[in-house]
Amino acid sequence: MEDSSSSRMGIVVFFAIVTVSAGTMLWLFWRFPLMTAIGTLGVLAVLGVLARLARSIDVDLTDGDRTEQRI
Repeated sequence: MEDSSSSRMGIVVFFAIVTVSAGTMLWLFWRFPLMTAIGTLGVLAVLGVLARLARSIDVDLTDGDRTEQRI
């Protein structure tokens, strides 16, 4: 039973964090619309660049055992 209550608590905490985050973003957008929009676009641009970098340096390890290639 403790396992299900622990997972239930994790879900409640997750939804609480998402709710506070969304409320904060709405409040910021209500008070400072231009700066919030610029900041949001900046964060999304940074995440896009990081996703592209992660994809470009991703190594496919299914081509065989690479332990023999170490120096």
